[in-house]
Amino acid sequence: MFQQRTGKGVSKASWAVSAALAAGLALTTAAPAAAAPPQTFVLPAGQACSFALQVVQSGGAHRVDKKFRDQNGNLVRVLSAGKGFRLTITNTETGRSLTLPANGSVAHTTVHPDGTSTVTLTGHNVLILFPEDVPAGPTTTLHVGRVVFTIAVNGVFTVQSVSGRRTDLCAQLA
Repeated sequence: MFQQRTGKGVSKASWAVSAALAAGLALTTAAPAAAAPPQTFVLPAGQACSFALQVVQSGGAHRVDKKFRDQNGNLVRVLSAGKGFRLTITNTETGRSLTLPANGSVAHTTVHPDGTSTVTLTGHNVLILFPEDVPAGPTTTLHVGRVVFTIAVNGVFTVQSVSGRRTDLCAQLA
């Protein structure tokens, strides 16, 4: 799944899938996501890499998303699993690009009562960190393994732990 957030007027993105479940939660009906037309967005220089980065996402029809709610109807957990999106990322200054296939990933997102979230990603995931995130970006990294991060109410990502293989996509496109 490709999760977007807004930061300083631009989409902030991360391949993400989401979180954990307590007893007595209601499960919404699981449905495979329909393939959407390709989406393109550009992150300005200094946001995802030192150069402007164009991201084109396509596919995504082979994912299942389940939302869990408490007895009051509040969203408390989201589980997303499947192949995800094919991504083509391009350094807009040089035209150099990489295409990443839609590989398997699972995201567990726990939504906390204070409005924050904890996300655990496993499988193949691209995580884009902005300068205000912790650790501070700009970075765009392909993680093959496990990544845990929190999302503050203001949208700041704070990476808690990382294991597995990492590839610096900005360096590959420079």
